[in-house]
Amino acid sequence: MSSVETVGPSNLSEHTTLRLGGPARRVVVAETTDDLVAHVRKLDEAGEPVLLVGGGSNLVVGDAGFDGTVVRIAATGWSDDFRTVAAGQDWDAYVGATVEAGLGGLECLSGIPGCAGATPIQNVGAYGCETSQVLESLELYDRRARQVRTVSAEELGFAYRTSVLKGTDSGVVLSVRFRLSEDGLSAPVRYAELARTLGVEIGARVPAKEVREAVLALRRGKGMVLDPHDHDTWSAGSFFTNPIVAEDDVADVLARIGDVVGTEAAVPRYPADGGIKLSAAWLIERAGFAKGHAGPGGRVSLSTKHTLALTNRGGATTADLLALAREVRDGVHERFGVELRPEPLLVNCEL
Repeated sequence: MSSVETVGPSNLSEHTTLRLGGPARRVVVAETTDDLVAHVRKLDEAGEPVLLVGGGSNLVVGDAGFDGTVVRIAATGWSDDFRTVAAGQDWDAYVGATVEAGLGGLECLSGIPGCAGATPIQNVGAYGCETSQVLESLELYDRRARQVRTVSAEELGFAYRTSVLKGTDSGVVLSVRFRLSEDGLSAPVRYAELARTLGVEIGARVPAKEVREAVLALRRGKGMVLDPHDHDTWSAGSFFTNPIVAEDDVADVLARIGDVVGTEAAVPRYPADGGIKLSAAWLIERAGFAKGHAGPGGRVSLSTKHTLALTNRGGATTADLLALAREVRDGVHERFGVELRPEPLLVNCEL
């Protein structure tokens, strides 16, 4: 096997975009899909705890680290038709390549950090597009059956920021296949902010390159494009998902929000299955947490550009980050009765 192995403790802060997390007993870098399957199979047979890590952009790892083997998914590349991409491929580089090749469909997902294999797990989405809308199938190593199989989009149980793969390690994504258009145009623009930036109506299709450039500009303005010199990007992206309020509770929640911010305030809300979706960022700000709000010792804070990102300002611990997350979560619940839930995977720690 061509994998690279680190024997002895390796700090997980080196493998996450938050730059947080304690030591792992061992790290194995799987540079090919065959290596990935072989390593996971071997570790499973030995009864060794396994933590799969791609880009580390959606992980919050406890300060105690992980008592087992970390398998870094580093298989990269895509097929000649650009539609199938290896799980360890840097996501934005792949999106950029599809757009340059004159293919549309992924442009609204530009600038999202991490690897391609993570996109179906939590149904990654941004600016009106979700993975579920463009995914055709994926290749998966089933750890229980110990075999590789193809899984269709219909089998993945997609919902808002989740799928049947989230919260379980029974399957290892090896590659993902997408449906892409060949006319060089974007998918219909569905997000109001993006439509305004482009100067088009909702539902318009425009050159995919223009959409990608606009999305990247919007994300940079919010500190959501990785930059090693910008602490606002030392984050796990959006820390909380936008809460969905059940239909039976909508009136009470909106009334409570009105009591706090005034009944004339326009509350951002969007249709959702069984209720409405509210903006987590809007709620956080109205609960009194402004951009840059600092946590313990100033070592962590809300991003100075976007209240939905919790950031490491340097020298932080995971405990610092979680203390800030609890403060924000509890503050929103106390004021509005709305529960915020974390979007990243929490490893050996809890909120």
